Amino acid sequence: MGPAQDAVDSLLKSFLPSDVRGWKAETKDAVYDRESIFEYIDGAGEVYRAYNFRRLLSRRFVRDGRPDLVADLFDMGASYDAFGVFSNDLEGEEAGLGQGSTYNGGLLAFWKDRYFVSLSADRETEETKAALFSLGRSIAASIEQEGPKPPLLALLPSEFAEAKAVRYLHNHIILNRHFFVSHDDILGLGRADGAVLSKPGKKGETGVLLLVEYPTAKTASDVYVDFSRVYMPDAKEPGSVQTEDKTWTATALRGKLLAVVFHAPSEAAAKDVLSRIKSGVK
Repeated sequence: MGPAQDAVDSLLKSFLPSDVRGWKAETKDAVYDRESIFEYIDGAGEVYRAYNFRRLLSRRFVRDGRPDLVADLFDMGASYDAFGVFSNDLEGEEAGLGQGSTYNGGLLAFWKDRYFVSLSADRETEETKAALFSLGRSIAASIEQEGPKPPLLALLPSEFAEAKAVRYLHNHIILNRHFFVSHDDILGLGRADGAVLSKPGKKGETGVLLLVEYPTAKTASDVYVDFSRVYMPDAKEPGSVQTEDKTWTATALRGKLLAVVFHAPSEAAAKDVLSRIKSGVK
Protein backbone atom coordinates (compact mmCIF):
# COMPACT_ATOMS: atom_id res chain seq x y z
CA MET A 1 0.00 0.00 0.00
CA GLY A 2 1.47 3.36 -1.05
CA PRO A 3 1.19 6.83 0.49
CA ALA A 4 -1.67 7.79 -1.83
CA GLN A 5 -3.75 4.79 -0.74
CA ASP A 6 -2.91 5.44 2.90
CA ALA A 7 -4.31 8.94 2.45
CA VAL A 8 -7.53 7.60 0.92
CA ASP A 9 -7.99 5.13 3.78
CA SER A 10 -7.33 7.85 6.35
CA LEU A 11 -9.95 10.05 4.70
CA LEU A 12 -12.52 7.23 4.76
CA LYS A 13 -11.79 6.56 8.42
CA SER A 14 -12.27 10.24 9.22
CA PHE A 15 -15.89 10.07 8.05
CA LEU A 16 -16.81 7.36 10.58
CA PRO A 17 -17.37 7.95 14.30
CA SER A 18 -15.93 5.68 16.97
CA ASP A 19 -19.22 5.21 18.79
CA VAL A 20 -22.93 5.74 18.28
CA ARG A 21 -25.66 5.56 20.93
CA GLY A 22 -23.73 3.10 23.11
CA TRP A 23 -22.30 1.00 20.25
CA LYS A 24 -18.49 1.06 20.09
CA ALA A 25 -16.36 0.54 17.00
CA GLU A 26 -14.25 -2.60 16.93
CA THR A 27 -10.53 -1.88 17.11
CA LYS A 28 -9.69 -2.76 13.50
CA ASP A 29 -11.49 -1.73 10.33
CA ALA A 30 -11.59 -3.94 7.24
CA VAL A 31 -10.44 -2.45 3.92
CA TYR A 32 -11.10 -3.90 0.45
CA ASP A 33 -10.07 -2.99 -3.10
CA ARG A 34 -11.40 -4.04 -6.52
CA GLU A 35 -9.95 -7.53 -6.19
CA SER A 36 -10.48 -8.32 -2.53
CA ILE A 37 -14.09 -7.04 -2.45
CA PHE A 38 -15.21 -10.57 -3.40
CA GLU A 39 -13.92 -11.77 -0.03
CA TYR A 40 -16.52 -9.54 1.61
CA ILE A 41 -19.39 -9.21 -0.89
CA ASP A 42 -19.26 -12.30 -3.05
CA GLY A 43 -22.47 -12.01 -5.03
CA ALA A 44 -22.65 -8.22 -5.40
CA GLY A 45 -18.97 -7.51 -5.98
CA GLU A 46 -19.41 -7.20 -9.74
CA VAL A 47 -22.10 -4.57 -9.29
CA TYR A 48 -19.67 -2.26 -7.50
CA ARG A 49 -16.92 -3.01 -9.99
CA ALA A 50 -19.29 -2.12 -12.82
CA TYR A 51 -19.36 1.40 -11.34
CA ASN A 52 -15.57 1.75 -11.10
CA PHE A 53 -15.49 1.07 -7.37
CA ARG A 54 -12.10 1.95 -5.82
CA ARG A 55 -12.10 1.30 -2.09
CA LEU A 56 -14.33 0.00 0.70
CA LEU A 57 -13.88 0.64 4.40
CA SER A 58 -16.04 -1.50 6.69
CA ARG A 59 -16.43 -0.80 10.40
CA ARG A 60 -18.39 -2.96 12.86
CA PHE A 61 -19.98 -1.47 15.98
CA VAL A 62 -20.73 -3.71 18.99
CA ARG A 63 -22.73 -3.37 22.19
CA ASP A 64 -23.38 -6.02 24.81
CA GLY A 65 -26.77 -7.64 24.42
CA ARG A 66 -27.57 -5.75 21.21
CA PRO A 67 -27.30 -6.66 17.51
CA ASP A 68 -24.11 -5.48 15.80
CA LEU A 69 -24.13 -2.53 13.43
CA VAL A 70 -22.00 -2.41 10.28
CA ALA A 71 -20.96 0.68 8.33
CA ASP A 72 -19.70 0.12 4.77
CA LEU A 73 -18.27 3.23 3.13
CA PHE A 74 -17.50 2.91 -0.60
CA ASP A 75 -15.25 5.33 -2.45
CA MET A 76 -16.63 5.15 -6.01
CA GLY A 77 -14.18 7.68 -7.45
CA ALA A 78 -16.88 9.94 -8.94
CA SER A 79 -20.28 11.21 -7.87
CA TYR A 80 -21.93 9.82 -11.03
CA ASP A 81 -20.95 6.30 -9.99
CA ALA A 82 -21.91 6.83 -6.35
CA PHE A 83 -25.34 7.86 -7.60
CA GLY A 84 -25.35 4.89 -9.98
CA VAL A 85 -24.68 2.30 -7.29
CA PHE A 86 -27.32 3.89 -5.08
CA SER A 87 -29.86 3.82 -7.93
CA ASN A 88 -29.45 0.05 -8.31
CA ASP A 89 -31.62 -0.65 -5.27
CA LEU A 90 -34.27 1.94 -4.42
CA GLU A 91 -36.53 -0.26 -2.29
CA GLY A 92 -37.60 1.34 0.96
CA GLU A 93 -38.57 4.72 2.34
CA GLU A 94 -36.74 8.00 1.83
CA ALA A 95 -34.44 8.53 4.81
CA GLY A 96 -33.55 12.21 4.35
CA LEU A 97 -29.77 11.69 4.25
CA GLY A 98 -27.09 12.74 1.82
CA GLN A 99 -28.12 13.39 -1.78
CA GLY A 100 -30.51 10.44 -1.86
CA SER A 101 -31.30 7.70 0.64
CA THR A 102 -33.44 4.69 1.49
CA TYR A 103 -34.26 2.72 4.61
CA ASN A 104 -35.59 -0.81 4.30
CA GLY A 105 -35.76 -3.45 7.05
CA GLY A 106 -32.59 -2.64 8.93
CA LEU A 107 -30.61 -1.38 5.93
CA LEU A 108 -29.94 2.34 5.54
CA ALA A 109 -28.24 3.49 2.32
CA PHE A 110 -27.35 6.88 0.90
CA TRP A 111 -24.92 8.61 -1.45
CA LYS A 112 -23.08 11.89 -1.20
CA ASP A 113 -20.33 13.23 -3.43
CA ARG A 114 -18.27 10.25 -4.62
CA TYR A 115 -19.27 8.03 -1.70
CA PHE A 116 -21.93 5.37 -1.31
CA VAL A 117 -22.76 4.41 2.28
CA SER A 118 -24.49 1.23 3.42
CA LEU A 119 -25.40 0.88 7.11
CA SER A 120 -26.98 -2.27 8.47
CA ALA A 121 -27.99 -4.00 11.69
CA ASP A 122 -27.63 -7.73 12.23
CA ARG A 123 -31.23 -7.60 13.46
CA GLU A 124 -33.67 -4.71 13.18
CA THR A 125 -35.11 -3.22 16.36
CA GLU A 126 -36.37 0.27 17.17
CA GLU A 127 -33.08 0.80 18.99
CA THR A 128 -30.91 -0.29 16.06
CA LYS A 129 -32.97 1.80 13.64
CA ALA A 130 -32.41 4.91 15.75
CA ALA A 131 -28.69 4.10 15.97
CA LEU A 132 -28.39 3.58 12.20
CA PHE A 133 -30.02 6.94 11.50
CA SER A 134 -27.77 8.63 14.04
CA LEU A 135 -24.75 6.98 12.42
CA GLY A 136 -25.96 8.01 8.97
CA ARG A 137 -26.43 11.64 9.97
CA SER A 138 -22.92 11.70 11.43
CA ILE A 139 -21.33 10.28 8.27
CA ALA A 140 -23.34 12.50 5.93
CA ALA A 141 -22.31 15.59 7.89
CA SER A 142 -18.65 14.52 7.76
CA ILE A 143 -18.74 14.37 3.95
CA GLU A 144 -18.90 18.12 3.48
CA GLN A 145 -19.04 18.30 -0.31
CA GLU A 146 -21.90 17.31 -2.59
CA GLY A 147 -21.29 15.93 -6.08
CA PRO A 148 -23.09 16.52 -9.39
CA LYS A 149 -25.60 14.06 -10.77
CA PRO A 150 -25.22 12.68 -14.31
CA PRO A 151 -26.26 15.42 -16.79
CA LEU A 152 -28.39 12.88 -18.70
CA LEU A 153 -30.97 13.11 -15.90
CA ALA A 154 -31.81 16.64 -17.00
CA LEU A 155 -33.00 15.32 -20.38
CA LEU A 156 -35.66 13.03 -18.95
CA PRO A 157 -39.23 14.10 -19.71
CA SER A 158 -41.27 14.74 -16.58
CA GLU A 159 -43.11 11.40 -16.69
CA PHE A 160 -39.76 9.59 -16.65
CA ALA A 161 -38.00 11.76 -14.07
CA GLU A 162 -39.47 10.34 -10.83
CA ALA A 163 -36.51 9.41 -8.63
CA LYS A 164 -37.64 5.85 -7.89
CA ALA A 165 -37.88 5.08 -11.63
CA VAL A 166 -34.36 6.10 -12.63
CA ARG A 167 -31.17 4.01 -12.86
CA TYR A 168 -27.76 5.24 -13.98
CA LEU A 169 -25.37 2.73 -15.56
CA HIS A 170 -22.65 2.07 -18.12
CA ASN A 171 -22.69 -1.69 -18.39
CA HIS A 172 -25.13 -3.92 -20.30
CA ILE A 173 -25.11 -6.49 -17.48
CA ILE A 174 -26.44 -3.85 -15.10
CA LEU A 175 -28.99 -2.78 -17.72
CA ASN A 176 -30.25 -6.36 -17.95
CA ARG A 177 -30.70 -6.51 -14.17
CA HIS A 178 -33.37 -3.84 -14.48
CA PHE A 179 -34.61 -4.24 -18.05
CA PHE A 180 -33.51 -7.09 -20.29
CA VAL A 181 -32.52 -6.08 -23.80
CA SER A 182 -30.01 -8.70 -24.98
CA HIS A 183 -27.35 -11.02 -23.65
CA ASP A 184 -24.95 -9.17 -25.95
CA ASP A 185 -23.95 -5.51 -25.64
CA ILE A 186 -25.94 -4.46 -28.73
CA LEU A 187 -26.25 -0.90 -27.37
CA GLY A 188 -22.48 -0.49 -27.08
CA LEU A 189 -22.65 0.46 -23.41
CA GLY A 190 -19.06 -0.68 -23.03
CA ARG A 191 -18.12 2.20 -25.35
CA ALA A 192 -20.53 4.74 -23.84
CA ASP A 193 -19.85 7.55 -21.39
CA GLY A 194 -22.99 6.68 -19.44
CA ALA A 195 -26.67 5.76 -19.68
CA VAL A 196 -29.91 6.44 -17.85
CA LEU A 197 -32.78 3.97 -17.70
CA SER A 198 -36.25 4.99 -16.52
CA LYS A 199 -39.13 2.57 -15.83
CA PRO A 200 -42.10 4.49 -14.45
CA GLY A 201 -45.43 2.76 -13.84
CA LYS A 202 -46.34 -0.54 -15.42
CA LYS A 203 -45.05 -1.82 -18.74
CA GLY A 204 -47.02 -0.42 -21.66
CA GLU A 205 -48.55 2.52 -19.78
CA THR A 206 -45.77 5.03 -20.27
CA GLY A 207 -42.99 2.90 -21.69
CA VAL A 208 -39.39 2.36 -20.72
CA LEU A 209 -36.83 4.99 -21.68
CA LEU A 210 -33.10 4.54 -22.19
CA LEU A 211 -30.72 7.43 -22.90
CA VAL A 212 -27.12 6.62 -23.83
CA GLU A 213 -24.34 9.14 -24.36
CA TYR A 214 -21.28 8.15 -26.39
CA PRO A 215 -17.89 9.86 -26.63
CA THR A 216 -18.45 10.85 -30.28
CA ALA A 217 -21.34 11.29 -32.71
CA LYS A 218 -19.70 8.68 -34.96
CA THR A 219 -19.85 6.06 -32.19
CA ALA A 220 -23.48 6.91 -31.47
CA SER A 221 -24.35 6.61 -35.16
CA ASP A 222 -22.59 3.26 -35.51
CA VAL A 223 -24.44 1.87 -32.47
CA TYR A 224 -27.74 3.23 -33.78
CA VAL A 225 -27.27 1.38 -37.06
CA ASP A 226 -26.20 -1.87 -35.37
CA PHE A 227 -28.98 -1.76 -32.77
CA SER A 228 -31.62 -1.11 -35.44
CA ARG A 229 -30.35 -4.02 -37.52
CA VAL A 230 -30.27 -6.49 -34.60
CA TYR A 231 -33.20 -5.41 -32.42
CA MET A 232 -35.57 -3.90 -34.99
CA PRO A 233 -35.13 -5.94 -38.19
CA ASP A 234 -38.87 -5.88 -38.93
CA ALA A 235 -39.23 -2.10 -38.80
CA LYS A 236 -41.35 -0.86 -41.71
CA GLU A 237 -39.73 2.54 -41.44
CA PRO A 238 -36.44 3.58 -39.81
CA GLY A 239 -36.58 4.16 -36.08
CA SER A 240 -39.76 2.44 -34.91
CA VAL A 241 -41.35 -1.00 -34.82
CA GLN A 242 -44.36 -2.68 -33.22
CA THR A 243 -43.31 -5.71 -31.18
CA GLU A 244 -45.09 -8.99 -30.49
CA ASP A 245 -46.79 -7.67 -27.36
CA LYS A 246 -48.39 -4.90 -29.51
CA THR A 247 -46.35 -2.13 -27.89
CA TRP A 248 -43.86 0.04 -29.74
CA THR A 249 -40.11 0.51 -29.70
CA ALA A 250 -38.68 3.69 -31.22
CA THR A 251 -35.22 5.22 -31.46
CA ALA A 252 -33.77 8.64 -32.12
CA LEU A 253 -30.26 9.95 -32.61
CA ARG A 254 -29.07 13.46 -31.81
CA GLY A 255 -25.33 14.05 -31.91
CA LYS A 256 -23.68 11.84 -29.28
CA LEU A 257 -27.02 10.82 -27.73
CA LEU A 258 -29.06 7.73 -28.55
CA ALA A 259 -32.59 7.54 -27.11
CA VAL A 260 -34.69 4.38 -27.13
CA VAL A 261 -38.30 4.03 -25.97
CA PHE A 262 -39.41 0.47 -25.28
CA HIS A 263 -42.96 -0.75 -24.62
CA ALA A 264 -44.67 2.49 -25.58
CA PRO A 265 -48.47 2.17 -25.86
CA SER A 266 -48.45 3.63 -29.39
CA GLU A 267 -46.04 4.76 -32.07
CA ALA A 268 -47.22 8.34 -31.65
CA ALA A 269 -46.56 8.21 -27.89
CA ALA A 270 -43.04 6.88 -28.44
CA LYS A 271 -42.23 9.52 -31.03
CA ASP A 272 -43.61 12.27 -28.80
CA VAL A 273 -41.21 11.26 -26.02
CA LEU A 274 -38.28 11.19 -28.45
CA SER A 275 -39.22 14.56 -29.91
CA ARG A 276 -39.20 16.19 -26.49
CA ILE A 277 -35.82 14.68 -25.68
CA LYS A 278 -34.31 15.85 -28.98
CA SER A 279 -35.59 19.37 -28.43
CA GLY A 280 -33.81 19.46 -25.07
CA VAL A 281 -30.41 18.36 -26.40
CA LYS A 282 -28.06 21.27 -26.97
